[in-house]
Amino acid sequence: MSKTPTKFIIASAAIAAAIGVGTVKPLNAAEFNLRMHSFIPPVANPAKTWLIPWAKKIKKASGGRVNVKTFWKMQLGGKPQALLDQVRDGVVDMVWTLPGFTTGRMPKAEIFELPFLHKDALSSTLALQDYKDKHLGKETGDFHVLLMHVHAGVLFMTKKPVRKMADLKGMKIRGANRTSVLLLQALGADGIATPLGRIPPMLSKGVIDGVLLPYEIAPAVKMHELGKYFTDLSAPATRMNTAVFTFLMNKKSYAKLPAAMKKVIDDNSGRNIAAAAGKNWEAIEAPSKKIMQSKKKNKFSTLNATESDKIRKVAQAVYGKVVSELKSKHGINNGQQLIDDARAMIAKYSK
Repeated sequence: MSKTPTKFIIASAAIAAAIGVGTVKPLNAAEFNLRMHSFIPPVANPAKTWLIPWAKKIKKASGGRVNVKTFWKMQLGGKPQALLDQVRDGVVDMVWTLPGFTTGRMPKAEIFELPFLHKDALSSTLALQDYKDKHLGKETGDFHVLLMHVHAGVLFMTKKPVRKMADLKGMKIRGANRTSVLLLQALGADGIATPLGRIPPMLSKGVIDGVLLPYEIAPAVKMHELGKYFTDLSAPATRMNTAVFTFLMNKKSYAKLPAAMKKVIDDNSGRNIAAAAGKNWEAIEAPSKKIMQSKKKNKFSTLNATESDKIRKVAQAVYGKVVSELKSKHGINNGQQLIDDARAMIAKYSK
């Protein structure tokens, strides 16, 4: 009988160790392992300040019975646009994503992304909980919703200066979602919707001239190196719009948990964490802006009141277009009522 080569034995042992074959399950191993998938890198602020701490909190609160394993930058395959399907179909257990990546998937949620409806991350996130309960039952019905929230709002981050609205004409600017693209088009720019990870190569190659982003995510796509001009608007509305994020769980993954573990998830979901999420997304703006300011080449400015008002006035055209498309493309006839409700809900929680 020939002997098995030593190299083969070593390799087989390594593979067995990697996949757990022939190993004894540790006494403190989790009973429920849940995979969380997202498009952002682990160094991005949403990961560092929210998703990773959330996962750790779930593990601690469950006494180690629930382990949320995080996978970043589409590590488990697919494109960002596939994340909603992945969590719905049980390919993964949880996702954190922008429904705006998939146009028309949650059209009623897009209302919160309209220009100048948003005030700040706290009031909009709190308002989203009310809005979800009243209007988003059908759009979120395929998922167990952990949280819906927004960021602090976008500003212009460009390679060319923006000193007046007319400077935007013909500029190619990335927006995260359809509403941002409509806003850019209304302002005379060429709006391009593309996932976050495409920003660095597109800026480097000159495919785009700039982006609409909040400061918090800018370091993750190297805007301190690739951008030069950072432009806010004059008060009262200094940011143009926001983006709606969904933190979702597969319904079967949630259903299989015992009652005590469901309570752990519930205690760290929805209204129980909405205020903390809003405050978090406000808080992570300042340190990220400092990173942008760390490069001497970068210039920071505020459009004067006249030019800011021009932008706000022109941007209102987006409202009519969204209401019209809700009716023609999705059969949603109460678009204006959705806007009115969103505005009232935000006002309820505004300072």
